[in-house]
Order: sequence, then C-alpha cells, then structure tokens
Amino acid sequence: MALGTPVNDRGRERKDEPLMAWDFSTDPDFEQRLEWMRDFVAEEIEPLDLVFRDPAAHVDPRSPAARAMAPLKEEVKRRGLWACHLGPDLGGKGLGQLKLGLMNEILGRSRFAPTVFGTQAPDTGNAEILARFGTADQKAKYLQPLLDGEIVSCYSMTEPQAGADPGEFTCQARLDGDEWVIDGEKWFASHACIAEFLIVMVITDPEVPVHQGSTMLIVPHDTPGLEIVRNTAVGPKDEIGSGVHGYLRFTNCRVPQASRLGPVGEGFKVAQSRLGGGRIHHAMRTVGMLNKAMDYMKERVVSRTTKGERLADKQMVQEKIADSYTQILQFRLHVLYAAWLLDRDKSYTRPVRREISAIKAAMPGVLKDVIYRALHLHGSLGMSNETPLMDMWQYVPEMGIVDGPTEVHKIGVAKDILRDVVPFDGPFPSYHVPTRLAAAREKFAAYLD
Repeated sequence: MALGTPVNDRGRERKDEPLMAWDFSTDPDFEQRLEWMRDFVAEEIEPLDLVFRDPAAHVDPRSPAARAMAPLKEEVKRRGLWACHLGPDLGGKGLGQLKLGLMNEILGRSRFAPTVFGTQAPDTGNAEILARFGTADQKAKYLQPLLDGEIVSCYSMTEPQAGADPGEFTCQARLDGDEWVIDGEKWFASHACIAEFLIVMVITDPEVPVHQGSTMLIVPHDTPGLEIVRNTAVGPKDEIGSGVHGYLRFTNCRVPQASRLGPVGEGFKVAQSRLGGGRIHHAMRTVGMLNKAMDYMKERVVSRTTKGERLADKQMVQEKIADSYTQILQFRLHVLYAAWLLDRDKSYTRPVRREISAIKAAMPGVLKDVIYRALHLHGSLGMSNETPLMDMWQYVPEMGIVDGPTEVHKIGVAKDILRDVVPFDGPFPSYHVPTRLAAAREKFAAYLD
C-alpha cells in the first residue's frame, strides 16, 4: 500500500477515493493567509487582551471593545476569512476542518481573536445546529445575524443537580395549545446575560430515555418566565454574581410551538451534532495557547541568569523545554489528524467521534504540564498578574469540564477501541511465546538442523 493511499478505519485501502499525499505541508496560497493572520493577531488583536479585561468584553456587543473590534472584523471579512467554521452546504466558506485547525492555532493566542474572525464559542456550535435543523424563519431571524456577528447566542444544557449528565435532567417543557411551557433550572449557561436568544435542551417526555425524550427549543432572551438567578465567573477572584455563565430559572416560560429546533424527542441528537465541533475547535485553539506559553518559556530561559549561567543552559530546564515541545507537537498532530478525518468523512462518524474524544481527554493534561512549566520557570513573576500565565492556568480545569468531563471521553475512547476486539479462546494469549515458537519451528523446519 503506497504512502498516502486512503484507508478506512481498519487500515484497509479505500478504492473509492483519490490518492492523497501525507506530506504535512500547507498550500502556499493558504500559508500566505496564515502568515497574514499571525501578524494581524499579534499586532492588532492581542493588545485588546491588555486593555479590555471584563469577562464578557470579547463577546458583548455593548462593550467598548466591540467598537474597537468593528474595523478589525471588517478587515477580516474583506480578506474572506470571516466565519469559516461552516461548510458551503450550511452557508459557510467551505475551507474544511484541517484549514480551520491551522487558523484556530493562531486565533487561540487571544480571547478576542475568535470573535474578530466570527468563530467564537458557543456561537459556532449554535450556528451549526441552526443551519442543520433550523426552519427558514429561524435561519433568517437568528442564523444570519449570528453569522454576521450582530448578535450573541447562548447554549443552555447543563443543570445544577445534574451537571452534564442528560439522564439526570429535570427541566421540562410541555405543549399547551400552540405553546411550549418550560419549567426548571439550567446551570452555567455561557453568555446568557448578553445573548439575543438561548438554545435550551428540555425534557419533553420523561417516561423514555433522554435520547428519545429531549427536545431543543429556541428561547428569546426577553421571554417572560426566563430569569437569570445569578451569573457565575470562572475562578475565585471575581465577586459572587459576576461573570458570564448564567444560573437560569424557567417558570411557566412560554414560547411558540414553532420555536422547536429539530424534531421532538431528538434534542440529544441535535446536541451531539454541535458538541463534536465545539470540542475539536476548543482543541485547535488550545494549540495556540500552548504555543504562546512555549514562546514565553523560550524567551525567559535565554534571558534569565542564575547561579552564573542562563536558565537555558541548565539540564533540568532543557528537559522542561524538550518535554513541552514534544507534548505540544504530539497534541497538535493529533488535533490535525482528527480534523483531517472529519474532512474525509464529512460527518461525525465513529472514528471521528473517537479521535475528538481522545484529543478532548488529552487537552487538560497537556495544558497543565506546559503552562505549569512556564509558570515555574518565571518564578514569582509567573504567578503574578503581570504575565498572562495565571489567566492561562485557569483554563486547565475548565478544559477538563466543558463539553463533557475528561473521564467520560476516556471511557468512550476505550469502549470504541475494544468494541471489535475478539477474545482469544485458550489458557494462554495469542502472543504466548512457547506456543508460537512451536508453530514457528514447524513453519521453518526445512531450514533447521
């Protein structure tokens, strides 16, 4: 089998696809666009992180930062790099996940960069399910303004008593005439306080399993009966009640029957169609954050002298640099492989889901290792508020929880790997050396003395 021959998930040749080279190179024209992005993000966008510190500044249309971002967004649109996360069938640019991965590596260096390029979470995932499942009216009212960057959305799924386990959800909706009536609570609904609309996962049939009895509803932000009990922030520094993650309460909250997004009873299916994209995009942006931490580490160790020599000349520091480089490269290649698979299969097939879960599970670990090394090599400066490293550090636990906890993804990966493995029948394993040795001697008996 020639290098570059398309293969299926079991490694067999796929005769139905053209030859694709595995050369790890980037198309020269696209590389020029990436180079422009690197300069643009570094010179025009990263300074926004220093000036606008409010947790919602990068997404709130009412923030002073929104005015600062407006001309930057126009430049991105002029260059045809706006909202590249949707395929042409869903109204997007059709660049594909692999190219999007290379772009997101750059965007991950600033919390403002995804917004400037129209690819900020959770709007990317919400746009995807609106494009896939929305009616013409829903797309006109919500999808187009979302893609144009005119409004912000919220995805409301988790609940205070259940976390991310849909089997424990209790927020319900019932039909009353031509209206859905929602009662219950939701937790950590990001950007609910600034969103134009919320996509809410509710239980519509509690008598059946959640994958058959949940439904997605679109709820406008000003709907009577929708209450933000309080907002929650990530980390201990902000006052209670601040932040952008909403604790919501629905009390006799009524929306039209036409607010349903996707079929009744298939809310879980709709959710999964957006979560896969969200997870891989988080991983892509994480590569950018890792590279940024590595840049800080490299500058620090060649600039700082202690005990008569540079930090860069100390073997234990060299080990930290080498380990960080290797981990970042391994993670990056795994992310790009998952993106390539998604481009190849054009849907969230079993191998695609497995690799996305694998990179999602690996993400907090590599973040923890690399950012901690960078913090440690900066000493007290690293743990102060005078470098971005402590802001990066908060993403370690966050990336282990958002879009499903690490343990759930590891379980899913392991189950998929073992799914088709056939048990060996016998007292010893198939690779038992004495047993195989006897068979090998018989095979080569003619050559043995």
